[in-house]
Amino acid sequence: MPGTPSQIDSTVEIVTPENIAFHYRVAGPFRRFPAYFLDLIVRWAMVLLIVVACSAAGVVLGGAAIALIFISYFVLEWFYGGLFETFMNGQTPGKWVLGIRVLSLDGQPINGVQAVMRNVLRFADLMPLVSLQVFGGPPYYAFPTFILGLMTMTLSQRFQRIGDLVCGTIVVIEERYWLTGVVRLEDPRVLQLAEYIPLDFRVSRSLARSLAAYVNRRRFFSPDRRREVARHLAQPLLERFGFPANTSYDLLLCSLYHRTFVADGHPADGPDGRVPDFVPAGARVPPS
Repeated sequence: MPGTPSQIDSTVEIVTPENIAFHYRVAGPFRRFPAYFLDLIVRWAMVLLIVVACSAAGVVLGGAAIALIFISYFVLEWFYGGLFETFMNGQTPGKWVLGIRVLSLDGQPINGVQAVMRNVLRFADLMPLVSLQVFGGPPYYAFPTFILGLMTMTLSQRFQRIGDLVCGTIVVIEERYWLTGVVRLEDPRVLQLAEYIPLDFRVSRSLARSLAAYVNRRRFFSPDRRREVARHLAQPLLERFGFPANTSYDLLLCSLYHRTFVADGHPADGPDGRVPDFVPAGARVPPS
């Protein structure tokens, strides 16, 4: 049913170390299981390709071809998810298709240890295993029921399975609708203030995301609402840049956005030929 995912998924607030709050929709089982199924198909396809390649090279490799098949199967079975989530910023091919991503509980990208461990611990989520002998099949093979993993996710407010609980991770839905491209800011005061932002200031990933979200949505805010929303992010920046306290919060964020996404990363030189690392006395800084 169309409404099922929205009923299963919930929204959580994550505050980064820079005191920036993000709201995420946590991915529930109805989004995560199709992603897992797609990754399973990809894994089987990769194993099949390796088997075909090794079979074709069997004449040259001899018995080493069989060993290579088993080693490849072991690596894909245990490290497929960990490697992809490490190098694709928390996503596997299946997660990418379904629009979900793994993050740390503090909203930061996961590291390699978290990615590998949460996927290794997936074996616990598959329990209990049911032998095919119950259905008259061979006794040496069993299939997973996922009962333990589903129970763990149901009891967790953030739909965390065992691997997520141990590694401190969550799976969230990527909101892509607001990424409408680079916004061009026509206010000349934005360009003026951007000239005084220190050249050596580097924008972190979370700050860049906050700037993009704010500038894309600010047109829907009243001036008072803009000041309220921008204040928490702009106040620490005013102190860091040494700007006057009456500098407009909105214009500061717009100027930093312009420097980050529009300009080439090299602001205009100051009046003495240098890039100023502070606003000099008497500079015309746009007020609030």
